Amino acid sequence: MRILVTGGVRSGKSGHAVSLLSAAEAVTFIAPGRPADGSDPDWDARVARHRADRPTHWTTVETAEVAESLTAVDGGAVLLDCLGTWLTAHLDSGRLWEKHYRDMHSAVTEHTDILCESLSVTKDCVVVTNEVGLGVVPEHRSGMVFRDLLGIVNQRVASVCDEVHLVIAGRVLQI
Repeated sequence: MRILVTGGVRSGKSGHAVSLLSAAEAVTFIAPGRPADGSDPDWDARVARHRADRPTHWTTVETAEVAESLTAVDGGAVLLDCLGTWLTAHLDSGRLWEKHYRDMHSAVTEHTDILCESLSVTKDCVVVTNEVGLGVVPEHRSGMVFRDLLGIVNQRVASVCDEVHLVIAGRVLQI
């Protein structure tokens, strides 16, 4: 079963995702965000909180190369948290933030195709993403582009998942 869990910031989506796999004997946690490195205390605290919230017997892989990590998992379930940090990592590594939108879209589509292909053959997987299209319209280009691209990524990933769960204020709606 593949489940996409989406919601706003601090909605409870990561906690819900962890609870979905709490009975699994083996879980590989894939964290595609920037690792805690001391350069941003707020980010480091967020990473530490997420690490503390997951069971200690889970295996953690910190990489933006999620498709490769999915194919390398040898049994057990997978928790990928989250697509927003995955997208940011690819925009950063490809130096795409200042590119023309069609170039950004093309590069993100290519990475998303590869991700969706890997997800489609992963049996037990929970994917967490941010729902950024329900809030305030971003003032800056980077925010607008990120919102639009993540919306596209979310739609594509949802299409290869069996279920989508929307988390709002700690409550889960199965879509």
